[in-house]
Amino acid sequence: MEKTDVIVIGAGNGGLAAAATLSMEGKDVILFEKHNIPGGCGTTFCRGRFEFEVALHQLSHMGTPEKPGPLRELFRWYGIEDKIDWVEIDSLFKVNLPDGSGVPIPADRKKAEKLLIKEFPEEKEGILKYFDIVYKFYDESEAFMEQSANSSGDPSKLQKFMVKVGFSKKFPTLATYGLRSTQEVLDELFKCEEIKLCLSAYWCFMGVPPERFPFAILAKCTHIYIEDKPFYLKGGSQVMSQALADLIVEKGNQVKYNCGVKKIIVENNKAVGVVDENGVEYRSKVVLSNISPLHTYANLLEEDQIPKEARKYFKAYTVGISALTCFIGLDCPPEEIGFTDSFNLIYDSLDANKDFMQAYELATETDPIIATCYTVDDPTISPEGTSMITAGTLKYSTEWEKLSPEQYYETKYKAANTIVDRLEKRFPGIRSHIEEIDIATPLTHMRYLNHPGGAIYGFEQDLKSAVYFFPTEEFIENLTFASGWVNVCGFGPNYIYADKIAKQIAKEV
Repeated sequence: MEKTDVIVIGAGNGGLAAAATLSMEGKDVILFEKHNIPGGCGTTFCRGRFEFEVALHQLSHMGTPEKPGPLRELFRWYGIEDKIDWVEIDSLFKVNLPDGSGVPIPADRKKAEKLLIKEFPEEKEGILKYFDIVYKFYDESEAFMEQSANSSGDPSKLQKFMVKVGFSKKFPTLATYGLRSTQEVLDELFKCEEIKLCLSAYWCFMGVPPERFPFAILAKCTHIYIEDKPFYLKGGSQVMSQALADLIVEKGNQVKYNCGVKKIIVENNKAVGVVDENGVEYRSKVVLSNISPLHTYANLLEEDQIPKEARKYFKAYTVGISALTCFIGLDCPPEEIGFTDSFNLIYDSLDANKDFMQAYELATETDPIIATCYTVDDPTISPEGTSMITAGTLKYSTEWEKLSPEQYYETKYKAANTIVDRLEKRFPGIRSHIEEIDIATPLTHMRYLNHPGGAIYGFEQDLKSAVYFFPTEEFIENLTFASGWVNVCGFGPNYIYADKIAKQIAKEV
């Protein structure tokens, strides 16, 4: 039986960052990972001469070398910043509207305001007010969160607190917009449906439509990506994952690949270790899970060890959405087919909320399409004279889980073919240049991530479950969590949150 300070379950973004921070703090750590590589969603895979990115769209919280954001500062502390070739992206995204036009939003406040006013002159007042609200909201939110570290709890109590007279005087923008949806706020500011689509694009980063997407997350995403700039990196997210895994090993700790955890050992309602899939027992002072709380409690504990409070608590949270993604390697540069921006959101109607409902179905005729091509920003990311595109739609797993194996393959390729047909209308010639294509479905995500429903964003990131109401309650002593299941999802937020949790553990161990 091996003993250590902390056992970490799962080498996804949160597990890697937590283990890296604990290693930097001089703690003994063992990190268990079922897959043969680190990263979870933060991985790449090869098909032919292309190395495809699995999940990363744009890395947030980086900032510039001269004005570093919190994630760059963390990577500097780890000593891995200079081991990675960073690619700064000049635009936030391009919204492709139903009429065939496109609106690329620059990663600069003044430039974004100017461009949007040029495109929608009748909405000038609303545009300027929108960005003013975003920046004030971010500043007030940061100040508020500093004062209320324990912001999880009963939503009704927090809502009552947020409408008190004293609160609204101190944080007027937060009080006005903190508990409202993106759709509500944009409807208040604008009449034009097209500009609402342009400004709400980050809903797809959280997997809920504008009518359920918290304005709080939209405001923070917009501010962070404008001020800290969006980044990509050569080699994809696998480079970050491997750099973190290497750091853990360099500090004398272990990363056990092809070795999942079968059971968490609990004694007197305290987590005291784990048993791996080979039946080997390990003891530790803390067990940190980077996998979903649902899987952790339901599958890694004995039935009589699952706290009744946990069962009741997690019933209030809904498993989030998954995705269907086409990984496409083209034998031509992106400009040859008119692909000019690295991140695109493609709409075929002006009603994003209605189109989102297609996510519950198998078909892909009307879903908004998320399409990226980072060869646009750096041609060396793919082989010379080629480009790599990922294009997909958000999908819940329910209907996919009902399919027989024969139906699954037929449905998968039919759905992908429809996506390519729709891309052909926007980027003529794309089909004839396809050299490689692979397709991931919600079932693919279930298999590789071991997430309920193949969820890629954890629990639903809506007004009832996110922002102030993340499921951070813990029910077994010395068993804690660090992932997008208990915090805002995304690469940057996961690394930063896991670092915070790990530093708290380091003080206690």
